[in-house]
Amino acid sequence: MLNHLLLQLNLIRREIDIITIFRVSMGKQNFTFRLWFYFRQGWGTYFAFMFSAINTLTVTYYLAIEEYPLLVALFPNFGIYVFAVSGIGIPILILAGYFHFKKSQAFQSEADINIEVNAYHARIIVNSELNLKINTLILDLIQKSSLSNSLSDNEKQEIENFRIDLDKLTKDRSVINKNDSLYFKKLEQEKLSKK
Repeated sequence: MLNHLLLQLNLIRREIDIITIFRVSMGKQNFTFRLWFYFRQGWGTYFAFMFSAINTLTVTYYLAIEEYPLLVALFPNFGIYVFAVSGIGIPILILAGYFHFKKSQAFQSEADINIEVNAYHARIIVNSELNLKINTLILDLIQKSSLSNSLSDNEKQEIENFRIDLDKLTKDRSVINKNDSLYFKKLEQEKLSKK
């Protein structure tokens, strides 16, 4: 058991070394692509969004609204049109974003694809699983070692309760079910109740 734990700790130390080497070497090689990525994020998230919103409002008002007297009566000037469209459009777009992330399969599919093609995301999941296993091993070692003799009954019970929670979480959890978020909410409620 101790040899297994030492092997796991050695793997973690090697992983940290790999990450350090990777950051130093890859940061220099990918500088141009990093700039390209930041440019695309700035363009797509900010500039293109604002530009397309202004463009859409301008085109629809001056090419569509001004041509129909009924619509001109509703929107006598561009400012009123922008105010009305914003008042209606922004809440609709917020709802569309909410449904995209919370109620549709679209975001889940995007996340699945991101994990499939991005080794960094997959590694985060694997590392979290390894951390849970290491924590379980450490709890086992504490319970079996002479260190457990120096613990109070209350501390021993706290360790055992945590061990039970950890076992239940790792046994029942999956990417599809909500056990991770439920556990996180439970931790937050415990934190609030202690205040």
